[in-house]
Amino acid sequence: MDHSELIQEMPHIEQLPTQERLNLARKRRAQQLKHWINKEKEFNRKPSKLQKSSKPNIKFKDSVVLLEAAARNDIEEVKHLLSKGVSPDSCNEDGLTALHQCCIDDNEAMLQLLLEYGANVNSEDSEKWTPLHAAATCGHLRLVRILIARGANLLAVNADGNMPYDICEDEQTLDYIESEMAKRGVTQQLIDDTRALTEKNMLNDLKRIVANGGDLEFHDHQGATPLHIASANGYTSVVEYLLEQNVRTDVVDRDDWQPVHAAACWGHLDVLELLAQAGADLNAKNKNDETPEDICEDPELKERIRQLKTEQENKRLLENQKKRVRRSQSNTRVHSVRRTSLRDRGMTARRDAVEEARLRMEAEHNRNLEQEAAKNGQSPPSSTDGTNTNPSEGDGTEELSNNTTALAPSDRRAPEGKDNDSLLASETYGDGDKNESAYTTDVNGKVTVHVFVTINGNGTLADLKKQRMEIRKKNDVNSLTASDTNSVIPEVNLVPTPSTADLTKFTGGTDEIVEHNRRCCAIQ
Repeated sequence: MDHSELIQEMPHIEQLPTQERLNLARKRRAQQLKHWINKEKEFNRKPSKLQKSSKPNIKFKDSVVLLEAAARNDIEEVKHLLSKGVSPDSCNEDGLTALHQCCIDDNEAMLQLLLEYGANVNSEDSEKWTPLHAAATCGHLRLVRILIARGANLLAVNADGNMPYDICEDEQTLDYIESEMAKRGVTQQLIDDTRALTEKNMLNDLKRIVANGGDLEFHDHQGATPLHIASANGYTSVVEYLLEQNVRTDVVDRDDWQPVHAAACWGHLDVLELLAQAGADLNAKNKNDETPEDICEDPELKERIRQLKTEQENKRLLENQKKRVRRSQSNTRVHSVRRTSLRDRGMTARRDAVEEARLRMEAEHNRNLEQEAAKNGQSPPSSTDGTNTNPSEGDGTEELSNNTTALAPSDRRAPEGKDNDSLLASETYGDGDKNESAYTTDVNGKVTVHVFVTINGNGTLADLKKQRMEIRKKNDVNSLTASDTNSVIPEVNLVPTPSTADLTKFTGGTDEIVEHNRRCCAIQ
């Protein structure tokens, strides 16, 4: 059979029980040897030019010839090579020795010959299989007896973590192995400790490397890192330690395999979950564009890999959503603080301006009432708050009431809590003079203050309050004059105040110069 036919037949062979696969392998091996022998006979019957040559052009090493002779069950040639000093432990590139081969082929005579010449009964191939593993899994009871009698290790652990009794399916062979283990006092604790010995040794080696400042991501001849090896062997404690040391999970070997590929290929679910939690990419592809799910042969493990993919995707979505929420909350908080601060500053400035305007207009109103009373020969009205208390002079009271109403700002607010009112510069107070300050609030809550400068005699807020007190003193003196005509009224020097006609608005032009004999300039 050619190679393509063997590849097509592999899915069918994988479904066969172990014993049937071994029988098929032996049958195919016998056919291969028979075919090779026939080819050799034909070659010998028809001498070629190479055979006529006195010096052969091709020569194999004795170790290679020994392995080939053992595979052909040529006892005489094997004995001849061993007598020449060829090592009975010669192996091929996979670490397979002649002793492994005869245990697979159930060749008792070859086994005895190799052991007589000192073959290592516990030799290991690249997958750490010993000759006892090979004989036990094939169910060759006679060979198992010989190997155990020669000191074969009953607790030898291969790369899959299996001992010889773990992979033995023949009942008689298994009973014999277990009885020999009982004779030697093997307990379950000893079995567990032996299984974990290789993992413990690897963990200790890695800790020594870290203590010496070494790199935990070094590559072997196949490009594999310690994380690859631990993942392939299912060494959970080693994988946990490597992840704690922050080794990369996306490191690749020569075939672009990541550690998740190795864990999925050899079916180590615990390792897969650890790698997935550490952020390993379960959609990573190797050189053949295969993901961990593609190279996994266990249906249940495939399903678990799909679940882990879904969990990773949901975790990423949740983290992105949390980031967006945190960013949005941060922006909203800053904007709210800025908006509230602007509103508070605007409201404070407006309240001060309204209070100052009210005091100025109140003083001006009282002054007008005083002038009218002087013209009519009447006593000026007296009031502690500046309003007219004489019922006969209702016009002045009404006028002051209207002025006060016009000056009071509205406290209405929009549904969003923003200021919805504004004091416009076009509002009139009293006798028609315009207010010197106007406030407008836009939709963003920003307060815009329009400032006009007026040269008058009222001065600042403190000056207005002082003037108001002097007016009240004058009103108190007039009240005493009206009640007691015989009393002596002391003279009170009032501060002269210009009328509204004397008020001149300064528009801010550099070519306009306003001259006034007053010292105060009120800026609203």
